[in-house]
Amino acid sequence: MKVISYNVNGIRAAKTKGLFDWLQVVDADVVCLQEIKALEEQIDTEGLRAIGYEHQHYFSAEKKGYSGVAILSKTKPDHVEVGTGLDYMDREGRNLRADFGSVSVMSMYLPSGTNTDRLDYKFKYMDDFLDYANELKKDRKELLVVGDYNICHQAIDIHDPVRNKKVSGFLPEEREWMTRFLATGFKDTFRMFSDEPHKYTWWSYRANSRANNKGWRLDYGMATDELATKVNRSVILSDAVHSDHCPILIEIA
Repeated sequence: MKVISYNVNGIRAAKTKGLFDWLQVVDADVVCLQEIKALEEQIDTEGLRAIGYEHQHYFSAEKKGYSGVAILSKTKPDHVEVGTGLDYMDREGRNLRADFGSVSVMSMYLPSGTNTDRLDYKFKYMDDFLDYANELKKDRKELLVVGDYNICHQAIDIHDPVRNKKVSGFLPEEREWMTRFLATGFKDTFRMFSDEPHKYTWWSYRANSRANNKGWRLDYGMATDELATKVNRSVILSDAVHSDHCPILIEIA
């Protein structure tokens, strides 16, 4: 199974930049999208079917043009779980899971805390999601949680760890949460294969950040310990330029 995760920062805008053509070339089995910023009826679902994604599941935010996640697949999932059952999360369309045999794939869009009034919300989401994931993996032992976590875990994951140490996304409390998340039985699949620095998945649109590779690694493929043994590749596809993020790819044997 080849899985792509991509924060597209608006699926309609990304389509105008060639997203669908790119997806056709990459030919992933499962595509998880975050920040789709659209309702299903606003998306070119026929265009996606034309490139092989017959099965499409969307979970949009109640607020129009905001947040939202999707899972596209070439084969029909055995089961699709929309949301987490936690109302305050689900109103923003942040979690969607599809089960394919023993393997479950979740598209997750963890909130940003860059606005001060949202930081407490982000921390609540992080704590509640950790509890949710730990309960879920009791039944879905081979679980892959992909998406935009809006956190850089280590100094190696951010271009300027010193000047960003008090910025949401690299706060000590956020980084410690990521450490706890991993300690409960998840593996950061990218770091299973690479300890290279300067590997990022998001760049600000300001100050020519992407050209200068002044980025942050915010997008992860987190696999349970049981599933991690079947992961044979996990890479960042930084050449894709349909968004301020770039996609990640995880291959499962």
